[in-house]
Amino acid sequence: MKGIQQRFFAGALFALILSGALFSGVEIVPSARAQSRGDASLIARAQSITGDRFTAGTTTPRGARVYFIVRPRAEVLRAIDSGLSELFAVARRRGYRARLNHSDYTIFIARADRTRDSSGAYSPDIAVGAAQYAGSVYDQGGYVYAAGMVLSTQSCAFIIAEHARDFGRISNVARYEGEHLVLYHNDRALYSKTLDHSGGGGHPILQ
Repeated sequence: MKGIQQRFFAGALFALILSGALFSGVEIVPSARAQSRGDASLIARAQSITGDRFTAGTTTPRGARVYFIVRPRAEVLRAIDSGLSELFAVARRRGYRARLNHSDYTIFIARADRTRDSSGAYSPDIAVGAAQYAGSVYDQGGYVYAAGMVLSTQSCAFIIAEHARDFGRISNVARYEGEHLVLYHNDRALYSKTLDHSGGGGHPILQ
């Protein structure tokens, strides 16, 4: 399994979308000169977590930045936009205003550590250290499988797994990871209550 040991954080584990809790551009090459200092830091952190090397990037049709190993299909980019658009519409209805533009978000598409869940259903997920999920039904022996995870609240960055199909699932993951980020910037109290799902609860958080 790809680099699981690299994903055991010393600190807190941010906002996982657990596989079991999911339920219900112009290409750019991120060279040292082309990157901002913030981009370079994000890329380095994503690589240290996933064990992948993000050597290229692009933008979705609506402007979200995407870094990848294998160039994502157009359907993947549209699915990311769709999930974020749905989230932003719900957030605006609640009176939120901050970080509601696609260009505010950066998504890393990592190689999946598994493509099927325990029931055999198609479920591309990444493996990360169990942290607060240790001993729960999600614990796979020191790690958990997650559909996605927040990488940076300040930079509105998150990681998802590569998908070859079921692009609607990507829309869901983008929306659900984005919920944590929208809440961080608009409703810190609700963000704190829903930071992770180790105590129960799932998505969508915002209806």
